[in-house]
Amino acid sequence: MPEISTLVVFCAATLALLIVPGPAVLYIVTRSVAQGTAAGLISVVGVHVGSVVHVAAAALGISALLATSATAFTVVKYAGVAYLVWLGVRKLMRRGGGEQAVELPVHSKRRLFWEGVVVNVLNPKTAVFFLAFLPQFADPSAGPIAPQILVFGLLWILLGMASDGTYAMLAAAVAGRVRGSARVRRRLDVGSGVVYLGLAAWLTTEKA
Repeated sequence: MPEISTLVVFCAATLALLIVPGPAVLYIVTRSVAQGTAAGLISVVGVHVGSVVHVAAAALGISALLATSATAFTVVKYAGVAYLVWLGVRKLMRRGGGEQAVELPVHSKRRLFWEGVVVNVLNPKTAVFFLAFLPQFADPSAGPIAPQILVFGLLWILLGMASDGTYAMLAAAVAGRVRGSARVRRRLDVGSGVVYLGLAAWLTTEKA
């Protein structure tokens, strides 16, 4: 099992990544702006039920990869660093759209939940991200990889629910200000890019 120090570092890195808005966060914010805090929190639960699928897939896939080739496992780790760099550069270079507001439809609680699940399960970027990020902290010398990935995944989900829940409440509170604002979206993109590049640089240093 992972050491306490590794878990602490993982939690810190995870929180840094979770504050970066992705498709799931944008969905949660959209529903919060349209329907309020309760709708946003229901969406959060749905999104992280979807996260369970990715954690299980990552645990099985990474374990199988390590069993096949330790070298391939190392390649996946550094490919993950490259992926973070790519995400960071893309965020920094992204241009904002127009300022016009968009009318958002109202959905039932059941639909909010299941749309949240689908948003995360069917998002290929989420799957790639789990496969790229979690191996950075897995240590073959600490025991079987699958249980380590499951522990990291559980921590990710718990921290993700806290982070996304905060997004939901804040978005509902300032709905009028954030709706359709290109300036806000651009600031989020710049902040996201800096976080991605910073983590990529840090992970490269840690693994060197």
